[in-house]
Amino acid sequence: MMTEKVLYEELNPQEFKQRISNAPIAYLPLGTLEWHGRHMPLGADGLISSGFFFELARKVGGIVLPMLYLGPDDVQQKGGMPYYGMDILSYRKNHPQQLDGSAYWVTDDLFKQILDSTLKQLKRVGFKIVVAHGHGPSTDIFAKNIKNWKENLGLDCFICWKQGEPAKLGLQTDHAAANETALMMALRPDLVKIENLPKDLSEKPLGLLGEDPRKHASLEIGRSIIERQLNNMHKILNDCLKNLEF
Repeated sequence: MMTEKVLYEELNPQEFKQRISNAPIAYLPLGTLEWHGRHMPLGADGLISSGFFFELARKVGGIVLPMLYLGPDDVQQKGGMPYYGMDILSYRKNHPQQLDGSAYWVTDDLFKQILDSTLKQLKRVGFKIVVAHGHGPSTDIFAKNIKNWKENLGLDCFICWKQGEPAKLGLQTDHAAANETALMMALRPDLVKIENLPKDLSEKPLGLLGEDPRKHASLEIGRSIIERQLNNMHKILNDCLKNLEF
């Protein structure tokens, strides 16, 4: 039985040419190696976005790129040490704390350079549409430069955050809380360990932003979010493809 190949690194040149001629869409997962609670993998950002893109590429066409693991975030210097992202947002006794496993940070400017170089290469090989999504600050920077890449490279670029629905039904709209946990349950249930969180529901889990995943996350909720967003992006990308000159 033949399985449709959508991962860039697995395609041979003939397969690449065929897929890009059918739908010149590149999907770029914006990942990190970052604390996502005691119950989630460190690569949750990229694993969720790449898993979603894998399904979207099979629904719409196009090619999924390897995920990026470097990304921007808030930074704070304290006591001669740098702290990033959730290190800062999970204060303990009015002091940031270094959370286990986070190793991803680059400046906004460097991340923008990485994106610029990546998109120039994608344009060079024939892509006309680029969809990127994942880590919140990375997705923010991508979104802010969509107009620039359209003007300078002729690329139509998109992200996949909510399309008017409540935030909890969007794609990756919290940090390691109910939304991202439900998505990971739907995409990689083997990597979610809810039992690692405190059993006492009055005790707030460390390093989460959003609704409590112990109460509000399930595989079924994750699957419903994915289906909703697949349909949203299917329409957006099909409309864009119709307006392209191949």
